[in-house]
Amino acid sequence: MISMEPSTNVLGGELELCSNDPRTGFFRDGHCNTCAEDGGSHTVCALMTEEFLAFSKYVGNDLSTPRPEFGFAGLKPGDQWCLCASRFLQAHEEGCAPNVRLAATHARALDIVPLDVLEEHAADDISDQKSQRGDS
Repeated sequence: MISMEPSTNVLGGELELCSNDPRTGFFRDGHCNTCAEDGGSHTVCALMTEEFLAFSKYVGNDLSTPRPEFGFAGLKPGDQWCLCASRFLQAHEEGCAPNVRLAATHARALDIVPLDVLEEHAADDISDQKSQRGDS
């Protein structure tokens, strides 16, 4: 039986919704929830850009082409999607990482991506989130 890990974000709070349109997440619940069976660690809530979608397609993960047989309409710039943490880190290293929503990014992403890297690409207001976390 698949057991979902606690829905905690990288800031230590409750994991927020990433997207219901398109519906994302390993569990297709709109959140970047994860479990032991999620080998790709689909934990980073990212805002798609043309540059990132082209990069992802180039490295073998075409997220923009519709796949109706899987109920997947394809992503477009502006969509939010739960990315594999390792793909996000790879995009960061190549200089084309998309922005992320920290409050919707699962804490397990930190097993792969350092918090400072996520913060560097934060679409959210970092100062508000650090104060919520208790940082100064």
